Amino acid sequence: MDFGPHLFVASLEGAITAAVLALTAVGLSIVFGIMRVVNVAHGEFFMLGAVIAWWITSLIAGHPALGFTVALIAAPIIVGALAVICNRFVLHKINYEPERTIVATIGLLYVIQQTTLMTFGPEARPVEAPFNKRIALPWFEFGESGFALTWPWGLSTTTYKLAVIAAAVVILLVLWTVMTRTKIGLIMRATQLDQEMAQAYGIAVNKVYALVFGLGAALAALGAVLVVPIQQAHYLMGDDPLLLSFIVVIIGGLGSVPGTVLAAVLIGMSDGIISVFFTPTLAKILATLLVAFVLIFKPDGLFGKRRE
Repeated sequence: MDFGPHLFVASLEGAITAAVLALTAVGLSIVFGIMRVVNVAHGEFFMLGAVIAWWITSLIAGHPALGFTVALIAAPIIVGALAVICNRFVLHKINYEPERTIVATIGLLYVIQQTTLMTFGPEARPVEAPFNKRIALPWFEFGESGFALTWPWGLSTTTYKLAVIAAAVVILLVLWTVMTRTKIGLIMRATQLDQEMAQAYGIAVNKVYALVFGLGAALAALGAVLVVPIQQAHYLMGDDPLLLSFIVVIIGGLGSVPGTVLAAVLIGMSDGIISVFFTPTLAKILATLLVAFVLIFKPDGLFGKRRE
């Protein structure tokens, strides 16, 4: 395959990474932006989404689409409910103090990870995609007669991979609409801007925090359910999403949803392309270097706003 088509396939893989990363990182960004909590356990909520998806699909017989649809709805709800419980009995008890929440979420990370290992086991488990038809992709080549549409051998993808990208875009648009056009979104933004003033106007800040923490975990779980038919569910799969999500949130600007999405596209695309042409390790190294440059030249991130 020529370089052009090869780059196109690599870009498509990068788009899938970017789509899932955007969902995961936006959840982390919302939690930090509203609650000022650095959730180190965010990757384990991602992992739980994948593990629960495998568990649900293994219980439901019949067409793979049936079990996957149930998992797509149930896994984020279960993980979000677990996050609300963790917020109530852990973060709320330590009054959301920044230093203590970091230590507390590190503890949650190990508790969730080791509990999953003991119950789920160390093996990686596959989840069958609800549909997975392979389709050939066209490519434009320039010849003596001008541009021509060709179908190079090996230039293909699956319908499910394209569906993952489309689903992530729809979910992010729905989330953006909720955050900017609804009363719930207004309450969340008011709490983010001034917690004390929000309380003075009768907003139950603790309930908002519980909702936000659950929403962040549910978004991570949703991204995991979407990607688990492409990857496999295992108890250590939360490490890379956590690292990349932190990188994305720092580059995009802490608490900035648009910045997070833009940074997710940048990091996800570069990670996918570099991983195909070189190695995944090099992609992580370059992403970390990019974070260093952002912190040096624009400490608040691309879209971050300095807090007084």
